[in-house]
Amino acid sequence: MALANGTRLGPYEIVAPLGAAGMGEVYRASDRRLDRIVPIKILPDHLSSPEDLQRFDREARAISSLSHPNVYHLYDVGQQDGFHYLVMECPEGETLGDRLRKGPLPLNQVLKVGMETCAGLEAAIPSSVSPRSR
Repeated sequence: MALANGTRLGPYEIVAPLGAAGMGEVYRASDRRLDRIVPIKILPDHLSSPEDLQRFDREARAISSLSHPNVYHLYDVGQQDGFHYLVMECPEGETLGDRLRKGPLPLNQVLKVGMETCAGLEAAIPSSVSPRSR
């Protein structure tokens, strides 16, 4: 279900595909209201059962409940013409994958990235199961 460049979903205009994962396809989009670039995650056609829609909704609620510098913010959710979508904060800079294609990271950068990743993941764990709450 590739969305064509120029497709509009609410105030968002698809610019280019970014990638796909098990639960969605991600596109680079232009937010026409606020004049900014955002990633927009679309629930693909083959994942449209009531259970899939509930899972997508849970994902949106889980993301929206987080507030941490290492976790991207959820800006918007929507549905139009049968498409369900999430709009996220657009990360700045180079992806880790792009950086690793240039060669291995120095140990201090590996540790920094690892610690930042763990801090973001820890923020996503409910306090009832966090090791710090025991």
